[in-house]
Amino acid sequence: MILIDGKKAAAELRAELKEEVAELKSKHNKVPGLTVILIGDLTPSQIYVRNKEKSANEVGLKSEVIKYPDSIEEKTVLEKIQELNSDETVSGILVQLPLPKHIDKQKVIEAIDPSKDVDGFHPMNVGNLSSGYESSIPCTPLGCYLLIKKIEPNLSGKKAVVVGRSNLNGKPMTQLLLKENCTVTITHSKTKDLKAECLEADIIVAAVGIPELVRGDWVKKDAIVIDVGINKTDNGIVGDVHFDEVSKNAKALTPVPGGVGPMTIACLLKNTIDCFKRSQI
Repeated sequence: MILIDGKKAAAELRAELKEEVAELKSKHNKVPGLTVILIGDLTPSQIYVRNKEKSANEVGLKSEVIKYPDSIEEKTVLEKIQELNSDETVSGILVQLPLPKHIDKQKVIEAIDPSKDVDGFHPMNVGNLSSGYESSIPCTPLGCYLLIKKIEPNLSGKKAVVVGRSNLNGKPMTQLLLKENCTVTITHSKTKDLKAECLEADIIVAAVGIPELVRGDWVKKDAIVIDVGINKTDNGIVGDVHFDEVSKNAKALTPVPGGVGPMTIACLLKNTIDCFKRSQI
């Protein structure tokens, strides 16, 4: 079995992006800029944002983090987004989720200029992705897609099963696989016979948030299995895939942690650079 090393793949992608940023700097005399808005003091969010900032600096992006207390008014956040929308030094805007209850997530997402939406959550980018047009692609599915392509460059005709139907992962992942001419089944926790669906799959992407849901006898020989899940349990952090069981059958499998996570942050940097390049046309 091939253990898909997300850390190594992310390091390779960052190295490529660093070269690209240097080329863009010499061509345009400026570099892409990423601004992250962090609201509140949730530890996971703080860790994510720190990692994003460190990675952005590593590849040579201009990086800024704007921090607000969780008591901040929604109006203030929306006004700041408008300010960033019109700031030419900002190529990408990201508002770290989750948000405090009194702030409307959808309002915040829709306030971001679609051309600076590095998360790929704006309805215009969602629509463009599903229509096959150029768009910002949500970072986690994009990371999964790049990891799959490292193992199997030609996905045409493959049967893929996506477990999970969220706007963050399941739905955009489906669109990316359809674009590669896969036959895609999108499943979820209410699917009648999930095991039977998974057993048909050449590719499984598990992003449903149920610890170790996908078992060894759900996976056929030579399947590529991508585990997006991060679940806290009494035994530590586990994915949506039972790693020990599935590793006996799968052709390739991502670990948790160290699989999809590092690629998500690398793809955020890629999206920021792509937004910058489109703005220079």
